[in-house]
Amino acid sequence: MQVHALRLPWSTPTSMLRFIPRFSPTRNNSPFPLPSSSSSSKIVMTASTETSKPKPWLLVGLGNPGSVYRGTRHNVGFEMVDAIAEAEGISVNSVRFKALFGKGRIGDVPIILAKPQTFMNASGESVGSIVSYYDIPLNQVLLIFDDLDLPFAKLRLLPKGGHGGHNGMRSVINHLKGARDFPRLRIGIGRPPGKMDSANFVMRPFNKKEREELDFTFQNGAEAVRVLVLEGFNKSATLVNSAKSSRLLNR
Repeated sequence: MQVHALRLPWSTPTSMLRFIPRFSPTRNNSPFPLPSSSSSSKIVMTASTETSKPKPWLLVGLGNPGSVYRGTRHNVGFEMVDAIAEAEGISVNSVRFKALFGKGRIGDVPIILAKPQTFMNASGESVGSIVSYYDIPLNQVLLIFDDLDLPFAKLRLLPKGGHGGHNGMRSVINHLKGARDFPRLRIGIGRPPGKMDSANFVMRPFNKKEREELDFTFQNGAEAVRVLVLEGFNKSATLVNSAKSSRLLNR
């Protein structure tokens, strides 16, 4: 449709001009209201809020998949993640990033729980993928694993370190491009008796007495992780590392 300009004779009386529609350049002729300056501020605030969402904590237990390894010393990392999941009401049944995977919260803090299913020596494939995908800072990546050099059922929380000969940790460090500045919760499984080979020892299940003691350790570890996430590393490390036995963490 063509729009023709309205031509008025020079002699048009002034009184007739009031019948000619006038259009203000600032008036909104659309049926949808234009955003006001206040609504623009709201949009900016919303965008800012979206970008400032807190990064989740990643809590990873190391172990081997399959029923043959369930309940063995090398899989205490998996069991600690299960204890955390139970304490916080989080399901760890999804399969993502080559891991059994679950998302939830501790208090108001978002967390991710993961149990890599790649077998111990390739755990880093899973951990590296999760860290990269969610862009998680390394000081919020907690690795949980067994330690031959700690007394049985003893917990030790450290802010960083090497792999200490643990193949799962070696894989994680490799897939994090050599980075070691992430916290780790070590769970003591003790030394093998006599001349037993360490590789065989870590695959052994626990006896009844050991299992009872270990259950306290898992409860205490879940509480220590809660303190870590909500109150910080120093508070959690003080609780964990000053305890003379696994039972002393109960408060």
